[in-house]
Amino acid sequence: MTRIDRRALFTSGAAAALLAAAGGSVHASPKAGGVLRLAVPRDGGMLEQAARGAIYDTLTEIAPDGLLRGELATGWHSTADARTWTFNLREGVAFHDGSLLTADDAATSLLAQGITGAEVQAITALGGHQLLVELSQPNPHLPYLLASADQMIAAGGNLPMPLPIAMGTGCYKVERAQEGRHFRASRVADHYKAGTAGWADAVEIIVIPDAAVRAEALRDGYVDVAALPEPRGLLRRGEFLYHPSSSDMALAARHNVGIPRKVGQRAPLDDGRIAERWWMI
Repeated sequence: MTRIDRRALFTSGAAAALLAAAGGSVHASPKAGGVLRLAVPRDGGMLEQAARGAIYDTLTEIAPDGLLRGELATGWHSTADARTWTFNLREGVAFHDGSLLTADDAATSLLAQGITGAEVQAITALGGHQLLVELSQPNPHLPYLLASADQMIAAGGNLPMPLPIAMGTGCYKVERAQEGRHFRASRVADHYKAGTAGWADAVEIIVIPDAAVRAEALRDGYVDVAALPEPRGLLRRGEFLYHPSSSDMALAARHNVGIPRKVGQRAPLDDGRIAERWWMI
């Protein structure tokens, strides 16, 4: 499931380019409401990935159309040698406890995690909503690297945090969670992405280790989406939507689930954005 599609549950680079789901029609107009229920295996960290994709934002994201866009950043530019980068951050964005995002939060978060693929020399807050990233080597791909699911922004840079108390600026706020077992989060009211993401009222993720039991839960309507890397014999073809295809299944969904016209292929839940981007019909 994350990449069940949070930072492109499905694009590339920091997500993979989104693909039309085979085996059924894709609903063009997202609709708000309902509870999106996902079943995932215990191995592979899918629950953690999809859950953190719902909770946290990054500075940039690979959008459902496969293009790089600002998320917490509204714009950026670099020096000619691509070693010094300046990012402008959104104002008025709140963490789930009501505190407002600042450049200090972004700087400490990135310093706590490091930026995979870039040689960082310094990360500095320039005022409340501007961030300076200085690299020891040129890297024109830095904005793409910052879209990776492991570049989460948290209040005060408090990362990593146990899932039950994780807190970011994402579309969903934790209601309850148990590591390796289950997760439920509710949509944040008046989120800055309202009307463009975060369609379900709530998202639930449950770990079901046995693939056959996950398939049964999907068939019987106990879940809406299931990670099913071994499709043969588990589901009757044609009754569900498949990602990336019915012959190479990673995810299967009921027909009352709306799926973006493109979903990433790098991994079933390659950035955890499914909670944010899929919807209930």
